[in-house]
Amino acid sequence: MTYITQRTAAAEYTQHFRDRRVAMAIFCTASHWNTEAILLAAQRIGEKYHLHEIPVAVAMTGTYPHMPQMKRATYSGDARVGFLSMMTHLRLLTDGDDAPYRNVVVLPHLDHHDPVRDRWTLTEGVDHVATVMFDAQTYPLEDNIAMTREYVQTYGKQVLVEGIIEELSIAGQHGAVQKDDYIEKATAYMAATGVDFIVADLGTEQQSDHVGGVTYLKQRARELTSSLGDARLVLHGTSSLSPEQMQNLADDGVIRVNMWTRIVREAGQVAARRLFERREAVERGDFEATESHQYLTDSVETAADIMVDVMELLGYARLGL
Repeated sequence: MTYITQRTAAAEYTQHFRDRRVAMAIFCTASHWNTEAILLAAQRIGEKYHLHEIPVAVAMTGTYPHMPQMKRATYSGDARVGFLSMMTHLRLLTDGDDAPYRNVVVLPHLDHHDPVRDRWTLTEGVDHVATVMFDAQTYPLEDNIAMTREYVQTYGKQVLVEGIIEELSIAGQHGAVQKDDYIEKATAYMAATGVDFIVADLGTEQQSDHVGGVTYLKQRARELTSSLGDARLVLHGTSSLSPEQMQNLADDGVIRVNMWTRIVREAGQVAARRLFERREAVERGDFEATESHQYLTDSVETAADIMVDVMELLGYARLGL
């Protein structure tokens, strides 16, 4: 089984990453081409390091105001249809002896799911996933804790759950507040809610339009991990980090690393440049130059190259040790 929807299996793979000091990649998707690029990248990592299984989390946001990926997945803009379409596509690509990416172990993930707006996927849709980010960050802390705890009690036997204590920094909108009592608050939050992971404020910027330029809070990560007892941190806003900042995140207790913005932005830039290079052929009406297949192929290959580099930085080579 390479399409994981059981808590027990997800926990086993997570522990394997802990044991090998590797951070699991959570690559988001809002399109079928992006999904296949994730699988292609994982397959290439597996081939390079002779891995029989290559675990990777494939994630989608629901109606998240800053980036509603399930709505973007189809022209209809229907979040439910987008989600089901993507999960069906993902299963066909990975699950079965004849699947083209059958050695890629996929742990589908609900990213940034609001307890009210995304109720359907958090309940009816949860059968399709292995992990969930229950996102109550915009609610008062007491409500956040109560709603998150209730969700863990109801669905925590089925999936691994990420929680989040407060709002993270969004590019161009607001910066995260660095509070002196963050370690204490985050530790208490995890104890009160029972979540498996916490999406930690480590100084990154979500949906960043540049690489580097932020201060990664390594000491905070290590102190929080020490307080929690093992690696349970999830990092968002990874697109804002430089390659140097991404190295050895697992040593700081970061067990899951979420990334999307940089990948699709840079893949789109490359595909657009190559489309421009075909301009004369396009104007002549040449079918292969004009039809969208070539643009999407360029996007897939570039995105996969970026994700291979990211997986290298996260330590995927150690999975084979």
